[in-house]
Amino acid sequence: MIDYFAAHLWQMWALVSFICLILELMNGDFFIMCFAIGGVFAAIAAALGLGIYGQLLVFAIFSVLSLFFVRPFALKYLHHSGDERVSNADAVIGRIGTVSEAIEAGGYGRVAIDGDDWKAVSLGGMPIAKGERVKVVSMDSIILTVEKE
Repeated sequence: MIDYFAAHLWQMWALVSFICLILELMNGDFFIMCFAIGGVFAAIAAALGLGIYGQLLVFAIFSVLSLFFVRPFALKYLHHSGDERVSNADAVIGRIGTVSEAIEAGGYGRVAIDGDDWKAVSLGGMPIAKGERVKVVSMDSIILTVEKE
C-alpha cells in the first residue's frame, strides 16, 4: 500500500488541491486557493518523477508565488468593493422605494423596497403620500428615514 502511494504521489497532491479548492469555496478570501495552485504544480512535479523533497519545494515555491501574485489579482478583480462590503440591512441605505402606507407628518408609515416592507419616517417630519417614490437616507434599528425622490 505504501509502495502504491509512493509511486503515485501525484494523486495525493491532486487530492490536496481538490480539498483546498473546496475549503476556498467555503472561505472566499482567495488564501487557500494559493495552496491549491501549489498542489497542482506539486502534482505535475510528482508525475514527472521528482522526489518527495523536490515536490515539497515546488509546492512551497508556487504557493508563495501565488500568494504574492495571484491572490492580489483575484481580490482586485473579484472583490470589487473590498472591505467596504455592506451587510443586509445597511445595503438598504441609498435605495429607492415606494411608500406603501402614507407617512404621517411627524409620524410613521411604510415603504416597500424590493418586496420588503419597512417602517419609515420622513426626513424633517413632512408627510409623504402613498405611492410616492422615496430614497432611504438613513436607518435607525429597523426604521428607515426617507426623503422624496
